[in-house]
Amino acid sequence: MAFPATTQTDRPLDALGFGMSGPAQITDVVARHLRLLGARSDETVGAAPSDRITLSGGGFDPASATVTWADLTGGLVDEATVQAATGMMAVHGRRDGTPRGLAVDYAATATAVLTVQGLLAGLVGQARGATSSHITARADRAGLLAVSQYLAAAGADEGESAELAPGGPPFTSAEGVLFELETLDPEAWAAFWRALEAPADAIRAGWRPFQFRYATACAPFPETLHTVTRAHPLPRIRQAAVDSGAEVCVLRTLAERALETDGSAAWSLRPLGGPVPTSPRTATAPSSAQPLAGLTVLEAGRRIQAPLSAYLLGLLGAEIIRIEPPGGDPLRGMPPTCSGISARWLALNRGKKAVEIDIKAESDRRRLREMAAQADVFLHNWAPGKAAELGLDADDLASVNPSLVYAYTSGWAGRLQDAPMGTDFMVQARTGVGEAVRPEGEVPAPSLMTLLDVLGGLHGTEAVLAGLLLRERGGSGVRVDSSLLGAADTLTGPALRRAASGGNARRPAGFRHPLPTADGWIAPSDASAEDAASYDLRELSTIDALTRLGERGLDATAVTTDLSALHHDARFPGSISRDAHGAPAVPDPWSFA
Repeated sequence: MAFPATTQTDRPLDALGFGMSGPAQITDVVARHLRLLGARSDETVGAAPSDRITLSGGGFDPASATVTWADLTGGLVDEATVQAATGMMAVHGRRDGTPRGLAVDYAATATAVLTVQGLLAGLVGQARGATSSHITARADRAGLLAVSQYLAAAGADEGESAELAPGGPPFTSAEGVLFELETLDPEAWAAFWRALEAPADAIRAGWRPFQFRYATACAPFPETLHTVTRAHPLPRIRQAAVDSGAEVCVLRTLAERALETDGSAAWSLRPLGGPVPTSPRTATAPSSAQPLAGLTVLEAGRRIQAPLSAYLLGLLGAEIIRIEPPGGDPLRGMPPTCSGISARWLALNRGKKAVEIDIKAESDRRRLREMAAQADVFLHNWAPGKAAELGLDADDLASVNPSLVYAYTSGWAGRLQDAPMGTDFMVQARTGVGEAVRPEGEVPAPSLMTLLDVLGGLHGTEAVLAGLLLRERGGSGVRVDSSLLGAADTLTGPALRRAASGGNARRPAGFRHPLPTADGWIAPSDASAEDAASYDLRELSTIDALTRLGERGLDATAVTTDLSALHHDARFPGSISRDAHGAPAVPDPWSFA
């Protein structure tokens, strides 16, 4: 095809239209994101065949996507059954000791974002000379991606270094106010609890499970610490945090978040500078299956959000070069390991190259600028203001590379004045996610599964792809910003809309609660849940319980409680492999044809 003409546009999908059909929990999010990126609902495009999305116009050949819950042979028919089978219920339920369903449509939301990624990547590939592609995105693969770190740890050569047992935040003040506590510093942790007169042994015993809760999705610290906070009013707790350097965040409700949200996109795009001189096409040609082949991404990422964003860009064909501190990323050795390398680290970083850069040294910063001058994307999640302090902000790097897509994945994107530390659980607390993930009648609590770090990483990839397409269409570099806040608003969007209209933002009591069997748990589909709950299945094996419900026309599936067993699960035949280090590896979240 001919390359689409360069146009002056502020949104990458301007002049394109879309039509779609498929599961509403997925396609509603897809449609919203496509509109925010500039596309229009176009009746002339028409409703595509079943479960298909079409996107056309703007000089591009039509791009299309198929969205489904799962392979038809797996018996997974909706959000509840996907959560159950992929292990999401097991991980989310670790804090409570039994599997629990998320009361938000997490797998559907992640699938929607992945679908938009695939469509954007296909258009970027077309703009660079590849043929049009059709993508398939499945919610079961999105679910496996969401638990990939936990799955990798479960299949590692050694056991967890931290206990997997019930327990964790939030804490409660004397007034009954729920709050989250956050600190990455053991000295601040100890000082906070000393200020509240907690026993020294409980302080010592509590730090490790609190520190590892991001990795294990549980925090079995001493119950004494909960007792301590219940003895103190919130003002004193806040003061202890200020004095120690820790932070607390009171859990907000969905109704409170609905009053302050403005419906902004989960990312922002800003062109950098003027037109970019035309450069020759890269030596590595893109293809429909590898639309980013020939592009280079520099990633200075920590923890989950930015590394996951870059990892997905690598799956799309880009070369990923990680910027690591002298001595390498310390998380490479975080247990449990496979062949001496952290299984969790491999889940986010396999396939990347690495270069050690001391960003505190001017000579190394100069070297990084030289690398950025030859790159297509620079992606980081440093602390707010750090890039500007180092002379590595968007405008700094645009001066050496006007065609660069500069991407910042942050906690808050500067959108909230009173924002606490921008970590997963603090953002969950501040935005009402802690209320959204649990149904009516249950005490709100942020999930200890890293929901927003993963979904924020998916948004980061989406934003970079939007920036790359805008660069191809507009002819200049682009700054893109995404955040955990944007991910939270995407995830809770339906609940926020119910709250804004005066309805009940939370799902009904018992929503997505698995049913016990004699040897495990089953999860009925949302449509079958009410009827399935009328049967007492506790004396039946899981297989017999599923058979009984099936004979009555009710959909259900077994709940995965042992993630290491997913390798041999008949619902995912051949999906989970082992990488070169022996670590479990989930399949790519989309496929191209």
